[in-house]
Amino acid sequence: MSHSASWKEHLADRIPVGLGREIDAFETQMHLRRQGKMDEKLFAETRLRRGAYGQRYDNGQRFDGAQMQQLKFPEEQTKGPETLWHAPGMLRIKIPFGGLNVEQIEMLADLAEEYSDEILHITTRQDIQYHYIHIDDTPDLMRRLAAVGITTREACGNSVRNLTACPLAGVCRTEAFDVTPYAHALTHFLLGHPDCQDFGRKFKIAFSGCKDEAC
Repeated sequence: MSHSASWKEHLADRIPVGLGREIDAFETQMHLRRQGKMDEKLFAETRLRRGAYGQRYDNGQRFDGAQMQQLKFPEEQTKGPETLWHAPGMLRIKIPFGGLNVEQIEMLADLAEEYSDEILHITTRQDIQYHYIHIDDTPDLMRRLAAVGITTREACGNSVRNLTACPLAGVCRTEAFDVTPYAHALTHFLLGHPDCQDFGRKFKIAFSGCKDEAC
């Protein structure tokens, strides 16, 4: 049994129906773009809304904290104005208010080992980014994330970016109240909302429960 068949057997029925359809549509758009049947500008907007970026990198090598390691991408490929299929890419994953459970953390770690360079990059907006991702792997990455309640949808593009909150929300002694349920509710309200699909560049929201120690 292939690795792909193995995870699909265990996780496929956990992917939300609507999100699964969106990922299927994105995979179809990928095939159309590779065949020259979809305009590059339209496809670029589509993949960015799904958190899939191009990426610059250093001459086909990557420093892993101890030594330089060779990347499996052609050295001449780099970030450009158009989608370069065999250049390394980056996938941004939305983590609303920075909240994760154990199952989600384990999935993120497993995917970093299988598809990326084994490094999880935490952003200033409490997102997580995988670097050195091949674009062909992104649909399955998205499906496996979706199975544990994580999405890359609207991690980029003219939409509402990831909602952030104080990392001590719910346990901070000086907070007026726990903002976590409000951040969670607003995240679900805005995600996919038709009025938020062309909302302006990098519209950002943050929640803080402290008057004197705003996070």
